[in-house]
Amino acid sequence: METFTIRAIKVIKNIPPGKVMTYGQVASLAGSPRGARQVVRILHSMSKKHNLPWHRVINSKGQIGLQDDESFNTQRLTLESEGVEFSGERQIDLSLFQYHPGLIEYE
Repeated sequence: METFTIRAIKVIKNIPPGKVMTYGQVASLAGSPRGARQVVRILHSMSKKHNLPWHRVINSKGQIGLQDDESFNTQRLTLESEGVEFSGERQIDLSLFQYHPGLIEYE
């Protein structure tokens, strides 16, 4: 049986360019609806190791949750380069850009 971490990594890797998912949405799809903070930890500690598209995961308000300017700007510019549009400085319209995957196959 796969761990939550492995399932979350698979969900994150399947987010297509130009789309976003929320931390809570990833957690729910990985089998732990209350595991949003765990998803943050996974992204922080494993993005480079697993080549995760970390920039495609945002908060439930449809905003970039990163507070430091450099990381915020990197995430915003990367999302914009994939076609994600912002209204204002932080807001992403989830009705347009949120990814709603079908059934994800786990090995």
